[in-house]
Amino acid sequence: MENTRIRQPSRFCRATWLMIAFVGCLPWGSDVVGHSSSLQAGPERSFPCHVTAPNLKKYTEAELAPLHDRRGWVTTTAPDGTRTTVQSSLGNHGNAALSTVLGPEGKVVLKPGGAGFVLENGALSMKFFWWRLVRGRLTIEGRRLDGPAPPLRARIPDGYGEIGFQATALIFPTPGCWEVTGRVADQSLTFVTLVEKIGNGPGR
Repeated sequence: MENTRIRQPSRFCRATWLMIAFVGCLPWGSDVVGHSSSLQAGPERSFPCHVTAPNLKKYTEAELAPLHDRRGWVTTTAPDGTRTTVQSSLGNHGNAALSTVLGPEGKVVLKPGGAGFVLENGALSMKFFWWRLVRGRLTIEGRRLDGPAPPLRARIPDGYGEIGFQATALIFPTPGCWEVTGRVADQSLTFVTLVEKIGNGPGR
């Protein structure tokens, strides 16, 4: 009877079968070389919005003199319904040309029952008061810092003269971190604010 010799697989073959067995145990779609793209960290989603803290600018009588009676007026309503109208002070953030009012914690928050409006196209509108300490027409521009968005729009109604108080509405196309710049004559005032929409916002 002829002896049959069983040949042992070579080291190369054993290594090949071990590699095949290893690959067969991997989940479908895994990448043997390196890491699967699904496991890689995505782009940073959090953006550090460094909002502007009000500088609490105080104005001297000489700086306020050009305003005369153009500071504007503020009406408050007491719990008993009594309404009181007084001449407004200037805002809490400003420079030699412009003053405005920045919200708590540097935010513009639109929430149900709160101030502001959600427009039909989803943009967020909030009133902003400005004071011009130099003569000229106020213009406002802005851009979102933490993502793509159309530029800021502003409604600046006529009838407020060339100096002093000016009511406006800033229209933010989306929530996010926004840089806003007001300009009058050849001077400007810039601030950064975080715009947040809570729930469905305050309505239209």
